[in-house]
Amino acid sequence: MVICSILLIFIQPVSGEIESPRKQIKQGVSPEKITCNDGQVLMLKDSGKPACVKSTSVEKLEDRGWRQIVQKFVTSEKEIETIPASDSSIVNFYITDQDLNLAQNAVEVVSAKGLFEFTINGVTISGPEKIIETGPNTGKFYMKLELPDSINGVPLSQDDVVLIRYLDASDMAGETRVLTKSFTLTKTFAKVETSGGGGSKIGHEFTVRIYEPDANKDSKDEDKIPLSSFEYRGDGGIRTTLANPRFNANSGSLIETGPNTSTFEVKIKIPRELDGKVVHIGDKWEIRYIDRSTPSGTDEKIIFNGRIG
Repeated sequence: MVICSILLIFIQPVSGEIESPRKQIKQGVSPEKITCNDGQVLMLKDSGKPACVKSTSVEKLEDRGWRQIVQKFVTSEKEIETIPASDSSIVNFYITDQDLNLAQNAVEVVSAKGLFEFTINGVTISGPEKIIETGPNTGKFYMKLELPDSINGVPLSQDDVVLIRYLDASDMAGETRVLTKSFTLTKTFAKVETSGGGGSKIGHEFTVRIYEPDANKDSKDEDKIPLSSFEYRGDGGIRTTLANPRFNANSGSLIETGPNTSTFEVKIKIPRELDGKVVHIGDKWEIRYIDRSTPSGTDEKIIFNGRIG
């Protein structure tokens, strides 16, 4: 069996209601920067611990020594939207804020200095210098956040939390309003397998299998990935795709193994000859999957390697 795997990191938003102050603290948010639900006020107890309380309780709690933290949060027309990036160290996101759209007929390029704070597990990281409007008068701005390889010497790993805070000081009173969004890092693996040693022998059938959540577009039915999405490279300058009929594939696509599995496979055979070039015992081969469906518009490359036995 020949197995080769590559680790990919995707960024996904944490869904649902705003988490409790305790959980936000665990994610690395400082007590003064806790986000509360609408209708609640952030206060610090006399012990210094944060709490989200009803606005009607503020006066009573202040008499007990609690301290109110005044924050104005961005209204619903302003939001942070994130999308998985094609690169393992990049997260793409958008901020919608019409207050930044000053030139009505031009694409705005705005300095990000002082507008954003970024942390991973509570540790501050550097952010991009500029945000770019997606088009004239859209009020929606794109930014690419490059993640470090490690935090305090520890490599990024699953369940690490990335927190983005947008600091908007554009209200009439000149006070800062805050919009926050957090994301967890998750890992997926892509691999190719051969059964019975077939992948190492000419003319023997073997299975190409890939785990690709991006291609799982329908949770009820099996999806497909075209064979042409997979490039085959071999010694002697062989360059082709799995769509080449010489591979004698059992299907015109890699087909999802079941509804919502995100696992796709096809059975092929490595022939004695490809595009007029002879395949020899001992030759190295690789299958490359180039994912061009990512929102960032960049290519994501996964390489599987093998050798003819």
